Order: sequence, then C-alpha cells, then structure tokens
Amino acid sequence: MEPIAFHKMTGSGNDFIVIDNRSGSFTTDDEDCRDFVRKVCRRKLSAGADGVIFIEDDPECDFRWRFYNADGSEAEMCGNGARCAARFAFLTGVAESPELRFRTLAGIIQARVEGTRVKVQMTDPLDYRSGLELQAAGRTISVDFINTGVPHAVCFVAGTDELERMDVVELGRALRRHQQFQPAGTNANFVAVLGRDRIRIRTYERGVEDETLACGTGSIAAALTAHERTLVGSPVHVLTQGGETLTIHFDRIGPGQYRNVFIEGEARVVYEGRLWRETL
Repeated sequence: MEPIAFHKMTGSGNDFIVIDNRSGSFTTDDEDCRDFVRKVCRRKLSAGADGVIFIEDDPECDFRWRFYNADGSEAEMCGNGARCAARFAFLTGVAESPELRFRTLAGIIQARVEGTRVKVQMTDPLDYRSGLELQAAGRTISVDFINTGVPHAVCFVAGTDELERMDVVELGRALRRHQQFQPAGTNANFVAVLGRDRIRIRTYERGVEDETLACGTGSIAAALTAHERTLVGSPVHVLTQGGETLTIHFDRIGPGQYRNVFIEGEARVVYEGRLWRETL
C-alpha cells in the first residue's frame, strides 16, 4: 500500500502527527483508525507522538478535526493540538485566511495564525468545582476541577521546589482514575504560582497516560482556577515542563464562569514525512 503523507508538529512540547484526510482515506469512526493511532504513536517503533490529528472537510467551517490520543481514545479538545491544526491548515492551503474556524467535538474553534505563533479562542469552560478533598496515592489531596474542553483536576503546591519533587506520574495516575471523576476520568495538573501573571505547571495527561511536556487545556484550567483563588489576573503566562511559555487570556463573568478564553503560543512544524505501512 502507498505510504501515508503526514506532518509532524509540536506545540510547546506536545507533539502530533497531522494527516490531511479530506479525501476520506481514513474512516475516523472505526476501530481500524484507533488501532492505526495506537501503532503510529509508539515512540522508537514508529513516528511517535502524543496524538494524531485528522483534518477533514466541513460544510460550514474551514475544516473539521478528529483528534485521538496516543492510546487511541478520541478527545473533545486539545489546546496545543488546536494551535498545530490551525497552522497546518493555513500553511497547506486548507484555510485561505490566517483567521480561521474549525469544528471539534467540543464546538467550533476560532484561531489566528501569525507566523509560528497561533492564538486560539477556546470553548467556554464548564463544571467548575473547588476545594475537593480526595484520597489518592495514599494521601489527601485538595484539588479544583474545571472542564476546559476536556476535564482537568488542578492541585496547587507551595512553590517550584515542591513541584519539582512531586511524583507527577503516581499522583496523576491516581487522580486520573479517581471515582470522583468517573466515568470519563480526568487530566491532572500540579501548579505553583510564581507571581500575579505567571505560573508553573506539570501535567499528567489522560489518553497519553504519562506526564507530557505541555498541555494547552491544562494550562487554561490552571490559569482559571488560579484566578478563582485570586492568585493571578489576565493574561497568565504558563511555564510548561518543556520550557516554553503559553499565554492564557480570559474574561470572568461570574463565579467559576468565563468567556473569551484564548490560548496563545508557538506551533512549529518539525518535518513532513511519508509513513511506510511496515512500521504499523
């Protein structure tokens, strides 16, 4: 069979395989597609990535995406993936204008591409909950929760030293599958506040089932929950584990309620490639 053309892209350390599927070569609703995602995302054995983005036609928007985590599960939204998808669409002519719209399972997303920098307006967050006292990994953990397109638990720590010492994988895995967040589970974020406009974050991502170098929706969750605690204002600069900084903009309209939520940061092309079927 013919090799599969793709772009490898990264958004603040989250890496993605982006495939133009407007021809319908992949049936993105079936198990064969999920199996493909699991295999192609394996590091060292295939291209390796945190997830796969399929770009498809849409009658009302510039395009529609289908986003799959590395484990083959489909996610409603991914902030860093959204920025990569927007830049891919503009670079390849899928979208003619640097100001574009695309459809996700979380709703229609608006984006603006300026060089390698992309600013994306996210859907309005839902289901804010604060001060949940949970038993996880043999300890009591206080977390806030908010859905920023996908579910996120946020745990604030005393400072960067404590953040660096944390076993993010152990605690993240315990929170990810905690009964409080069933049946969908949650992502888990650990946050240190550095100042009124800056925070530091580490994230355990559902679907990847490991700590990742960055998480866009997690960075938004951290910024909004920190704002609810009156620790930061808008915009918030979020220093990720990969060393890059994401900027989160928002308007608060009521307790736990936000509008005009934007995520801004770099979205870079790593390379273009042709995936040989033998690696699957």
